[in-house]
Formats: sequence, C-alpha cells, structure tokens
Amino acid sequence: MAIYALGDREPIIHPDAYVHPDATVIGDVTLRANASVWPQAVLRGDYGSIQIGERTSIQDGTVIHCTEVHPTVIGANCVVGHNVHIEGATVGDDCLIASGSVLLNGCVVEEGAILGAGAVLSFDSRIPARRMALGVPAKIRENYEVPPNSWSFAVDKYIANIKIYKSTLRRLD
Repeated sequence: MAIYALGDREPIIHPDAYVHPDATVIGDVTLRANASVWPQAVLRGDYGSIQIGERTSIQDGTVIHCTEVHPTVIGANCVVGHNVHIEGATVGDDCLIASGSVLLNGCVVEEGAILGAGAVLSFDSRIPARRMALGVPAKIRENYEVPPNSWSFAVDKYIANIKIYKSTLRRLD
C-alpha cells in the first residue's frame, strides 16, 4: 500500500477500513470504519486535512485534495464514484458524488444529495439536502427530491468488497 506520512502529518486509518494496494494516501487523512479507497485513488492531505466517514467508498481514479483554508470532509454512507475530483469541499452523510464529477473549493453537498456524473460544482456552491445537481456548471434539478437510501445497495456492495478484497486479493506477477 502507498500510505505516507508527510512530516508530522500521518494518516489515521481505522482497522476496519480498506486501502487498495494501488491507491495512495498521504498526510493528514482520516479513514473511518469500513471506509474504502480503491485502485488509483489519491488522497493527499498535505496542506490541510481530509476526513472520510464510515462506510464511504472512494472509487477508482478519484483525486481528493484540500487547502489550508478548505479541508475536505466527506460524511458517512457516501459513494464517491470513479474519477471524481474533490478539492476543499464538504459532503454530508448519505450522498452520491457520481463518476467524473468535480467539486471545487468551498462547495457543500448537503445530506442525501446527488452530484450527477460529469457535473462541475464551482467554487462556494451548495447542493441543498436531498436535491440533485447536474451539468456544467452544475444546476439544481427543479421539482426533484432524492428518495431516502437511494444508493444504500452500493454502500453495502462496497462493504462486502472490503471483506472480499482483504481475504482474497493476491498479486500474480
């Protein structure tokens, strides 16, 4: 695994969390119980802190960074899809950040919200609780409220993946 301290900034990884051997975690990064970080994801807590909540998956190719002014905080039971970029943003519990989306400094995604695939949430933007934002730049989809537990199946799938990968992953070269 590529887990690095940077000076006195050291990752804190709960024993029940999972970091794939091809992921990178650097510096002031906290992964809570059953959080998972998948291949080619990079979490770089060099200028500030990154916190990943319980049961949250950070999927393949995602880049998470922070600044001295804006930490990155991602709540519990979230799905952060493939190739997402999050920079100094706050994501509440039970959110879906879909593949290829971008959240820039100071953004807030409130509890139960969705940022759609490929969407860009520009500086200091906000998605209200249980709403969906789509497009570039991301705009709130009118007259739509996200049903509760819409992606709990995906959260559960990644919890199951942790157990499978911890017990059966093996390198073949």
